Amino acid sequence: MTAAAIVGLTVSSYAIGWAIGWPPLVPVLNTLASYPFMVAAIRRRDLRLAFGRMIVWALTLGVCATLLSYAQPLRTDTLFIRGEPYRVEMFTWVLTGRGAESTPSLFIPQQLGHAALFSVLALASGSALAMPMGAVLMNYMGHYVGSLAAASRRPALTMILAWVPWAVIRVVSFVAIGVVLAAPLAGRLTRTETDWATGRRMLAWAAAGLVADIVLKALAAPAWQRMLVRVVGW
Repeated sequence: MTAAAIVGLTVSSYAIGWAIGWPPLVPVLNTLASYPFMVAAIRRRDLRLAFGRMIVWALTLGVCATLLSYAQPLRTDTLFIRGEPYRVEMFTWVLTGRGAESTPSLFIPQQLGHAALFSVLALASGSALAMPMGAVLMNYMGHYVGSLAAASRRPALTMILAWVPWAVIRVVSFVAIGVVLAAPLAGRLTRTETDWATGRRMLAWAAAGLVADIVLKALAAPAWQRMLVRVVGW
């Protein structure tokens, strides 16, 4: 029942954001759709439950952003923060193989910077500020995938393959970081002790995931680009 509520409210957040059409509002609405469910799980000292709920939320973000951008790529170019610049960057990479996606000296500092900022925001705000950042990242990644599918001769396969495995690992890692680092502040506000034994294990797995993300991306991105360009038909 809770998972269905997270999905339904998250879908509704996109509908409201679409109707209003103000880009900064979209990640805020996305966050409001799920944040109370995470805090409720933390209040129960159940970090695994909070993690599971936020995975449902992240999956819903990815699906909604992808499908909206597949249906209306020109609209989501501007509706999603950084939608157009990221789409242009990634389309160039798919077409030519050139860009940050295949250049570790560019993507490693960027990804480490995102992880550091996300972690600081999560710890300082109980993830109330980190989750909108996560929504922004998910939305512009989904926008690229949906827009690429709209331009592809094989849209369904493109949607699957353009959500590259290292990006999925990164999303799961960010979810774990956001949940665990939300717990200290959320716990103080709800007078709940944090289950640090579970939290430390989750953070260790998240750190391993971020390392795996970088290694997989460095090794596989060039070959993945060549596969994508064939699937898309460019």
